[in-house]
Amino acid sequence: MNIVLTGAKGFIGSNVLKALKLRGDFVYQIHQDKNQWENDLELENQIENCDGIFHIGAISDTTLQDCNEMLYWNYTLSKKLFDLARKYDKKVVYSSSAATYGLGDNIPTNIYGWSKKLAEEYGLKACEKFVALRYFNVYGPGEEHKGKMASVAYQAYQKGSFTLFPKKPLRDFVYINDVVNANLAAFKLDRGIFDVGYGKAMPFEELVSGVGVEFNYTTKDKIPNWYQYYTCANKNMRIPGWEPKYNITDGTSDYLKYLTKRNSV
Repeated sequence: MNIVLTGAKGFIGSNVLKALKLRGDFVYQIHQDKNQWENDLELENQIENCDGIFHIGAISDTTLQDCNEMLYWNYTLSKKLFDLARKYDKKVVYSSSAATYGLGDNIPTNIYGWSKKLAEEYGLKACEKFVALRYFNVYGPGEEHKGKMASVAYQAYQKGSFTLFPKKPLRDFVYINDVVNANLAAFKLDRGIFDVGYGKAMPFEELVSGVGVEFNYTTKDKIPNWYQYYTCANKNMRIPGWEPKYNITDGTSDYLKYLTKRNSV
């Protein structure tokens, strides 16, 4: 198949790219490059002649306060892509986020969450074939470039120790291999919104200790009011036929092997 993939150099996108190439697909890659996005003739030609689109590329820094920058990359360009998909009746698998849930009231607490929510809503209205995947806390190989936005597992391993909040927020951690398989499964569907998580909320301690790192607790509770203390994917909102294969023990074990090998080179 001919596939259009945005965010091919990113964490999730690069892993999806490997899977698509492995199954023999031709992949046209769109990067975070304004010149590429503004080449309307080439972009439309690729959309017209593709079999489907994986729209994964986005600014994923949840702390970014530049509203214009965030909305340009995550919303305005998404609208452009979705309009072309509608014009040529192409399927879109869109990488959304659990940030759209906010504190459980479906009201995002940051610009990133709003950018994802707005793009998701627009895509559902614009495209007949549109599947949105709301990712929870993804971790695993390929996130090295994300810096402060990389998973706690990666940051802890790099530092050799880690300081956690004493209130013990609970998050739903999902391994990258499961996220890749979720994307491939979603491409078989025509429409819907799905949660992509393991389906169990766990403390950060599980992730940190899973990669063999000791942790301690900060003496000051600096968690802001908008912070998501609890996230957990709804198992009833899973993609039909898909379920995660990696629990926290299997995922961190596999990730630790990768990190150890990478650091020994």
